[in-house]
Amino acid sequence: MKRYLAILLFSLFSLTGTAQKNGARLIVRGDDMGYSHSGNEALIKSYRDGFMTSIEVIVPSPWFPEAAKMLKETPGVDVGIHLALTSEWDNVKWRPLTNAPSLRDADGYFFPMVFANKNYPGRSIKENQWKIEDIEKEFRAQIETGLRYIPRISHLSSHMGCTNLSQEVQQLTARLAKEYKIAVNDNYQGVGYEGPHKTPQEKLDSFTKMLDKLETGKTYLFVDHPGLDNDELRAIHHIGYEDVAMDRQGVTDLFTNEKIKEIIKQKGIQLIGYRDLGRLKD
Repeated sequence: MKRYLAILLFSLFSLTGTAQKNGARLIVRGDDMGYSHSGNEALIKSYRDGFMTSIEVIVPSPWFPEAAKMLKETPGVDVGIHLALTSEWDNVKWRPLTNAPSLRDADGYFFPMVFANKNYPGRSIKENQWKIEDIEKEFRAQIETGLRYIPRISHLSSHMGCTNLSQEVQQLTARLAKEYKIAVNDNYQGVGYEGPHKTPQEKLDSFTKMLDKLETGKTYLFVDHPGLDNDELRAIHHIGYEDVAMDRQGVTDLFTNEKIKEIIKQKGIQLIGYRDLGRLKD
């Protein structure tokens, strides 16, 4: 009987160890580095003090120079170029890096939206006469500038879904990724909050429920936007998204939450970056 119990306990420990070793893999991505100083600070904090693994940087954004310096001082974090064709905020704007007339509004800025939006009628790229030549020129400039200042760039991603503007733009993005030897890898399943996530507590609860649903051996991507609840971010907003500072502070609090860190550890979830995807096979 004792021998049987010993074998049973050994088997249980072995199974637990295997589950821990081969648990779900999760990329935790923070988007939009460069749109504000506070956003930059929150993203770095979410990596250094939290469990965020990848940062997406908007190259034509106003705080990109600071972002590049911060990322140079934070060599461990995975970094992607967040290809951008929009400048969505009402009180802070940015422009194309190139002479791309079809991508500019009447004031020379990027349009605020990619697709038609009732709050900004006629002010999306989709509703205007964009040209693929301008998009290619702009994407090349963003990639080359990003690589010049952040040589370890591992992948490309899309701000506000701009690379889904058309099939032609999707094909262009894939071609440029291949040419510049930067991954556009979708070897993962996107996941989000499981439930309401307006308040900080709702974010914690819904993120925990999401973690409960991750399956062993599979690779997942979770995306959100860390920020700080301060005067700078309270002045940054657009119609339909006015509580930016409060919302994004909640993300920073989530990504640095000690209880969530412990849950991730207990579940054996492997935190990875895009740079790890090439060697993974589900």
